[in-house]
Amino acid sequence: MAALVAENFRFLSLFFKSKDVMIFNGLVALGTVGSEELFSVVAFNCPCSPARNYIYGLAAIGVPALALFLIGVIWNNHTWNLVAECHKRGTKNFSAAATFLLFGSIMGRASVAPITWSVISLLRGEAYICALSEFVKPSSLDKFPSEYGAEVLAKFPCRDIPANLTKFRDEVTRRLRYESQLFGWLLIGIVAVLVFLTKCLKHCCSPLSYRQEAYWAQYRSNEDKLFRRTAEVHSRILAAKNVKQFFGFVALDKEEKELVQEFPVEGVQPSPQWNAITGVYIYRENKGFPLYSRLHKWAKGVEGNGPTPEGHELLFLAS
Repeated sequence: MAALVAENFRFLSLFFKSKDVMIFNGLVALGTVGSEELFSVVAFNCPCSPARNYIYGLAAIGVPALALFLIGVIWNNHTWNLVAECHKRGTKNFSAAATFLLFGSIMGRASVAPITWSVISLLRGEAYICALSEFVKPSSLDKFPSEYGAEVLAKFPCRDIPANLTKFRDEVTRRLRYESQLFGWLLIGIVAVLVFLTKCLKHCCSPLSYRQEAYWAQYRSNEDKLFRRTAEVHSRILAAKNVKQFFGFVALDKEEKELVQEFPVEGVQPSPQWNAITGVYIYRENKGFPLYSRLHKWAKGVEGNGPTPEGHELLFLAS
């Protein structure tokens, strides 16, 4: 049982796998902070009306967070690798725990921006004050005039109130800002603890040594860069050949002519090859030698993504 739990926890390596991911998450967070500040200065304008305040305040926090979350899901390569995996091969190669943790990785990385947005919104307190000012009980305010009710409390964020209620407005604002900032700091603490536990579990359950993990990260980065660069050149040369066949000539600049002469392209890769290198990759070894990616596995002629008599699958997902 312990071995099974440890094996499934290896999938937690999907979170914060490399320094590049940490840097990217940091940049996302900084960009979100700047966006939230701009939104608060330019766009946020509390209606100061009963019932509307609550909806507007929650929307100001929740709707941008939802949009950022969806953008994060769309930008995550794992999302489309999972879609390709399910479309081409189904989820037969993954256990329930693996599928759950893969979704957890996608959701976790996509949550960086919305959590940052929510934290900054709570620390600023404007949306929270707007949403909940009308729900403050007048009885909790010392000597609050009985002739005023929720309609006046809803106007507190806009300062459009009678002069005799100024001190009550300051007290309500201070109280709600305290609550908002408290929730913001608690959210930061919870996220920090979760990240810490995730990092600890990932390192404890990883089947690879620290140096091999570092090498694997470098390999994936270099393979991706070289693949993209080569694909761009290959597609340009192939397009040049097809255009020349159609028109009888092709207008190339000096650099493109050198590429066409240096790298002759005879044809295109068949669909089975593209399918073989596309999808979610599970780290595995073949006869004791590691296979670091689907492209690496294809180049070595290893078929399938499941365990074989001569191959040992370590159930360790690449990020």
